[in-house]
Amino acid sequence: MAVLHAWRAARVTPLGELHAPPRMTAVLLRLTVQVVLVASLWRGLYAHTGTTAGLDRGQAVTYAVLAVLASRLRELDQFAGRDTVIQHMHYGTIVYWYLRPLPPQRYYALRALGEQLYGFAWALAGYAVCLAAGVVEPPRSAAVAGVFAVSLLLGQWVLYYIMLLTDQWCFWALRNNAAVMILIFAQNLLSGVYAPLWFFPDWFVTLSVFMPFQATLSVPLSLYIGRIPLSDAAGQLAIQAAWVVVLALFTRFLWRRAARRVISQGG
Repeated sequence: MAVLHAWRAARVTPLGELHAPPRMTAVLLRLTVQVVLVASLWRGLYAHTGTTAGLDRGQAVTYAVLAVLASRLRELDQFAGRDTVIQHMHYGTIVYWYLRPLPPQRYYALRALGEQLYGFAWALAGYAVCLAAGVVEPPRSAAVAGVFAVSLLLGQWVLYYIMLLTDQWCFWALRNNAAVMILIFAQNLLSGVYAPLWFFPDWFVTLSVFMPFQATLSVPLSLYIGRIPLSDAAGQLAIQAAWVVVLALFTRFLWRRAARRVISQGG
């Protein structure tokens, strides 16, 4: 029975897209356009130079395309299925999270796991196509591929807790629209989605070290392209794991506090 509940929770958001073929077509088209434009942009930037900021053109294009594909891991539309925390808080249906057989924190985690596995399938398919087409370079060795896989897992774990913190904010503010917009911008900027962090000023790079955002994406991709050597991989993985532990403890504390603030607004 517990496995059945877990399976149902994990497939909530993916089913909303799988049962709507036009949405899947739109996702495929948007992902294709993003990859083509990003690859063209970075190839153009490197048209008259061999190496910039320690990266050659192949590394830069690989980083940028992988960043686009990785963004698909947590890009499912929960709002269309009316299953966001902000919607539940507004309509008063958040109380049902506390009446189900599954605790709210477990339901939230299982749903996020289903979303990430579904997004991973998209990202993996896109990676296979880009690799076959020569758009991205393969990992330099099996060791690099293994370290990248571990780092990517830890990075997505960190990202899960960051998104959870934003949703938990609703229990105190009722609405988190502004927080989500700020978070998306900060996440994309400080994790290296828009551009690798080493292109930014030194003060910006130093500031990002004290935040968890670069652990979500910049570290895994830097390991993949060789910007971070294997000799430094253990330290980077330890930092990612530390962020996972810190954020896990903090969000666990907030779940306990949030249960005391469950109210109904508009429902």
